[in-house]
Amino acid sequence: MSEQIIPTENALQAKQPVSAALTGPYGHPFHPILVTIPIGAWVASLVFDIGSFIVGDPDFLNKGAAWLIAVGVLGALAAATVGFLDLLAIPTGTKAFRTGLTHMSLMLAVTVGFALDFWWRTASGLDGTVGTGPLVLTIVCLIVLVAAGALGGKLAYRYGVRVVDERTQADGFRR
Repeated sequence: MSEQIIPTENALQAKQPVSAALTGPYGHPFHPILVTIPIGAWVASLVFDIGSFIVGDPDFLNKGAAWLIAVGVLGALAAATVGFLDLLAIPTGTKAFRTGLTHMSLMLAVTVGFALDFWWRTASGLDGTVGTGPLVLTIVCLIVLVAAGALGGKLAYRYGVRVVDERTQADGFRR
């Protein structure tokens, strides 16, 4: 028999949006939707980088990777805006809030890293294969992105930030 879990007042506060119009309604936050833009763009940029070493004329892949990085940075700024508002719903002094701060800090570092990556690529020219420096920076940023994403998952799946309470979830399992 499973025990009934009763959410604390802190947990209930972290489930409610600061502004449903800006961050998404109860149980359907915008942040997880928006993070798919930078994640997809940045992973695709690495695929383009690798492809630039394989094809005979790598210029288009090098240029494509740079623009995917730029799209990712813009998408990250949008995701960060609503993610910051979600962070404001988490009571300070809690494990969830500390996890949120670490997640945010790592993601800001990744976004700055990719912004520098874009600048480095465009300043050094987008002809030929991608340079070793920008390629390594992309890989490092993606590794940090994975760690930061794991913390974001912990916020949602372990601490239930912006996830509806169990009674609301139970409605989906009734016949």
